[in-house]
This record gives sequence, C-alpha cells and structure tokens, in this order.
Amino acid sequence: MIKVILKTVANALAILITAYIINPNMIRDFKTALITAFVLGIINTFIRPIISLITLPINILTLGLFTFIINAVIILFVSNLVVGFYLDGFLNALVFSLVYSFLSSILSSLVK
Repeated sequence: MIKVILKTVANALAILITAYIINPNMIRDFKTALITAFVLGIINTFIRPIISLITLPINILTLGLFTFIINAVIILFVSNLVVGFYLDGFLNALVFSLVYSFLSSILSSLVK
C-alpha cells in the first residue's frame, strides 16, 4: 500500500515538473497534481487496456506509434475531468504525455 502511495506522489511530482516545463499555468497546485495522478492511474488501470485492445490493429500497422495518440487522448480526457488541470489542445497533450512518460519512468524507478 505504501508503494502505491509513493508511486502516486512520484507521478504527481512528474505532472508538476512536466506542467512547469511546458506551461506553468497548466496546473494549479500540488493537490491538483495528486488528484490528476490518481485519476490518471485509475484510467490507466481500467480503461486503457480496453482502448489498447480495440486499437490493436491500428497499433500494429503503425508499429506501436499509435500508443502516443492513445496517451494524448487519455491526458486530454483527464484534463477535462480534473478541475485545475488545463490543456489547450491535442498537440499540447501529446507533448505533455511524452514528457510526463519520460519523467514518470525516471521517478518511478527511484521509488523501487
């Protein structure tokens, strides 16, 4: 249980750092980043496998590059759900998802 909490805090920190790199007005505060990390974790656990299964043929045709599009759509969806987390458009969500994935993998490896 503690490991899950630490990973959520690490993801919230990655969200804060990513938002600061791209646009400092993207996220309100650390509490909003924690809520965003929690919602993103829930969506990645339950909804993302279904989306990945449905889009598997497209993902195979694009040699896995369609995964970036799926990540951006999920980030846009989360930004519509969480108050205080704002994204301007799809391109902004795509850049956010790329930077967030990189930072999240680094911070999550530190938690292990």
